[in-house]
Amino acid sequence: MDQLHTNVMDMFRVSYFWSCFCAWMLAQGIKMFHGFRRTRRVDFGYLVSTGGMPSAHSAMAAALMTSVGLHTGFGSPIFAISLAFATIVMLDASTVRRAAGMQARLLNQIVDELLKEHRLSDKKLVELLGHTRLEVFLGMLVGIFTAMLVVAIELRLQM
Repeated sequence: MDQLHTNVMDMFRVSYFWSCFCAWMLAQGIKMFHGFRRTRRVDFGYLVSTGGMPSAHSAMAAALMTSVGLHTGFGSPIFAISLAFATIVMLDASTVRRAAGMQARLLNQIVDELLKEHRLSDKKLVELLGHTRLEVFLGMLVGIFTAMLVVAIELRLQM
């Protein structure tokens, strides 16, 4: 059991983890900053929210893909797997999740109209689920640059 504990703790010592974590936090922090600029209120809900600029899912997937490529080579099988994963995540964010958000917005409008005439639940669906292609692209750039920085720091510390 002690060996398992050591292996799990090793996750926190590698740049794969820190690249993903830092890219996610940076993307969510950018959302929080933009929210603050709009409302002049600090809203920590942005740290766990979906949707918005830039895509944190794309940032995390691109960071993983980049750090894997930098460590194992961009021709390695594990890089190909991480590239496929990142592509699926980014396509999902800009298509399926975006469509679900648009449908939620429309359903909320329909319910608002029906509430005027009938007694229905006033619970709203979450509308901000997916991303525009620009949000996904900028999230990808955040992830790539974050991974490059994290791996560079890791290599510097090993010297």
